Amino acid sequence: MAAFWVVSMLFVITPGLDWAYVIDAGLRRSNVPVAVAGLLGGHLLATVAVAAGIAAVLAGAPLVLAGVTVAGAAYLIWMGVRGWLHPAEPHATAGADASEAASWLGVLAKGFGVSGLNPKVFLLFLALLPQFTDRDSFWPVGVQILCLGLVHIANCGVVYLLIGSGARLVLRARPSAARAVSRFSAAAMVAIGAALLIEQAVI
Repeated sequence: MAAFWVVSMLFVITPGLDWAYVIDAGLRRSNVPVAVAGLLGGHLLATVAVAAGIAAVLAGAPLVLAGVTVAGAAYLIWMGVRGWLHPAEPHATAGADASEAASWLGVLAKGFGVSGLNPKVFLLFLALLPQFTDRDSFWPVGVQILCLGLVHIANCGVVYLLIGSGARLVLRARPSAARAVSRFSAAAMVAIGAALLIEQAVI
């Protein structure tokens, strides 16, 4: 468990798609804890899928996996383009940002979509979690995987809350820097989505 915690934390502190979304949520005055909860919901889905063996079935069904990948990539590109065209304005109180901040359900759904529609999360968990299980343990392997997944989710929760809150506090009084960071996050989403599409095209 201790070894997995270290490996999990190394993954969590590496900037990626989740970072991009939670930074954007912080800059847009969205409810950061709700945005993080959405992301964690996607990770929980991946954990349950691996524990139940669903992820292994998904990995063995190329057409289904390709469909999920394309859908997730399209969603990421859409969010990235939207974020690029409408970068976060820390001092904005009306318009799209205000309505988004008021809709915690929308923020939750977007977070879940970012991680839940990312097949890389499922495949990462499928490759990573079983390696830290013990078949001779009193606990069933599925239960061990669930426990390991919860450890990873806890790590994500702590780090993502710090990142989102930090982005809001540090960049709130710096509109130009906030716009630049927001557009960088949006570009990261587009780049990751495009990479997923190109990977499918090559395959």
